[in-house]
Amino acid sequence: MPISDRIGGFIKPGYFPLKIPDAPTIGTASTSEAIGSNAISIAFTAPSNVGGGAITSYEAVATDTVTAATFTETGSSTPIVVTGLSAGQTYTVTVSATNAYGSSVASAASNSATAVVFPGTLWAWGDGNYGALGLGNTTDYSSPVQVGALTNWELMAVGGAYGSSPNSACVKTDGTLWTWGRNNDGCLGQGNLTQYSSPVQVGALTTWSKIANGAGRHMLAVKTDGTYWAWGRGYGGALGQGGLNESYSSPVQVGALTDWLDVSASYSLSLALKTDGTIWAMGSNNYGQLGDGTTDNKSSPVQIGALTTWSAISAGGWWAVALKTDGTIWGWGAGNDGCLAQGNTTSYSSPVQVGALTTWSAVAGGIPVMELTVIVWLLKPITLCGRGVLTMRGS
Repeated sequence: MPISDRIGGFIKPGYFPLKIPDAPTIGTASTSEAIGSNAISIAFTAPSNVGGGAITSYEAVATDTVTAATFTETGSSTPIVVTGLSAGQTYTVTVSATNAYGSSVASAASNSATAVVFPGTLWAWGDGNYGALGLGNTTDYSSPVQVGALTNWELMAVGGAYGSSPNSACVKTDGTLWTWGRNNDGCLGQGNLTQYSSPVQVGALTTWSKIANGAGRHMLAVKTDGTYWAWGRGYGGALGQGGLNESYSSPVQVGALTDWLDVSASYSLSLALKTDGTIWAMGSNNYGQLGDGTTDNKSSPVQIGALTTWSAISAGGWWAVALKTDGTIWGWGAGNDGCLAQGNTTSYSSPVQVGALTTWSAVAGGIPVMELTVIVWLLKPITLCGRGVLTMRGS
C-alpha cells in the first residue's frame, strides 16, 4: 500500500485495499449466429490490479439506450454473452470484476452493440386444420416439417384458441410480411376472407419490423418508420379505428404517430409500447385488461398510467404483464386462476406489482389453447398456435 494511503499509520478513510481497484477494459461487443438471436457477446480484458485476491467472476451489463432496461450475465472469463435483448435496439455495455472482497467499479461504457435476430428456416407440426401449419395442406403432422425451403424468416406471431382462427404471420429479413391459415374477419391482411395453407405476402411493402397475433382474431404491426398498424376483427375497438366492432381485411394505420416501438395482442386486446417508455392499450376491457383504471372498451389507444419506465409488454388471455426498467414486473386484467400472481383470483384494472423483486428481465403472457403440444428451444423460440407448433432454427 502506498505511503500516501496512510494517515498517521492508519489506513485513509474510505480506502479498502482488498477490493479490486481497477475496472476491466471493454473490448469488442458483437453479435453472431453462433451465440444466437437477441444476444451480444462482450469481450474485455482483466483489470491490471486485482486487489487483495484473484478475480472470481465478471458481470456484464447491457443497457438499452432507448428504454434504459438492463440485462445482466455473469461469467468467469471473456467474452460474456448477454441474452434476452431486443432486435434493432442499441445497447451500452459495461463489465465489472469481483474478488472475495467485493466488486470493482464498472468499465468505461461501449455504445457500439445493436442486437439482431438471425434468420433461419421455418418448421411446423401439430394440427394442420385450416392450413394453419403453412405446409400447403390441412394435414396433421406429429414431427417437424419444414415450411418451404427459404432461410430468411426472422420474426413470427402465431395465434388461435377456443374456436378462434388458427393462423400465423412471419416477417422476413427483407422486411416483407407473410400470413397463412384461417382468415375469419380478414385477419390475414390479404383484403379478403380466403383461407391460405401456404405463406402469402401481405401487400408489397418491405418495411415491417414488429408483428403480433391477437389469438388468431386480429393482428398488429409496427413499421420501420415507427407507425402502428392493425387489421382483422375489431371487436371492442381492438383495431383503434374509432369504432367498436369494425373489421378490416387489410392493414389500417392506428393514428398518425411515428414513435411506436413494439406491440402485443390477445383476443380483443391490443397493447403497444412507445419509444418514450409509455404503454398504450385499446380494445375490450371487461376485466380491466386495458389497465387504464376502468372497464370501458376503448377504440383508440389510451395510456396506462403516466409512467415512462416500461421496457417490455405481453398480452395474455384477458390480462397483460409488463416489465419496468427497474426490473419489476406488473400485471393487470383478469385474475382467473391466479395469473396475476397476487395471491388471489381478483381482477385489477390498473397495474399491480408482482412481488417485490427487481431482478426480472423478460415477460410473456400465455393465451389459453385447446391443446398444448411440446415446447422446445432451438436458435429461435417456439410459438404456440392453437393445436399446432411453429418454430425457427438457424439457417
